Amino acid sequence: MQIKTYAKTLAVALSLAVVAGCSSSGGTQEGDMDGTSGGMSGQGMNSGQGTSGSQMGAGEQMPSVNTIYFAFDSEEIRPEFESVLRGHAQYMMANPNANVTLQGYADERGTREYNLGLGERRAQAVERYLTVQGVSPSQIQIVSYGEERPAMQGHTEEAYAKNRRVVFSY
Repeated sequence: MQIKTYAKTLAVALSLAVVAGCSSSGGTQEGDMDGTSGGMSGQGMNSGQGTSGSQMGAGEQMPSVNTIYFAFDSEEIRPEFESVLRGHAQYMMANPNANVTLQGYADERGTREYNLGLGERRAQAVERYLTVQGVSPSQIQIVSYGEERPAMQGHTEEAYAKNRRVVFSY
């Protein structure tokens, strides 16, 4: 009898965890591939929109570049994006109430399952970088969309390159 109650409680807890893990604010925020802010929706991110409990006047200003890109089939952080990551780390350390969701993506090549894993590994690589810089792990969440929600439609190398990314969502 006691095991039955325990099993029901466990089932409810797991269901809630799955629902919480699957929730998303949707959308993406982009920057150019060279780490500079471009004509995409990443502009204006330093206006204070979308912060999670952080005060914009306190400490560092939120970085305007919120997307970093990866090489094909790689989760290795490219050197040209280290300054972007350092900026996010400084912002988060100066604003301990700020929380970020790292959204990992892959291009459409590969199976759906493989791409979900690759997106997660990319987001984890960014998380490791931020925590080594001193960001509290409690400020970071990870979600992988794999090949879903492409930033650019198409079957060209340009489209693939724009889709291999991690997006910072505050």
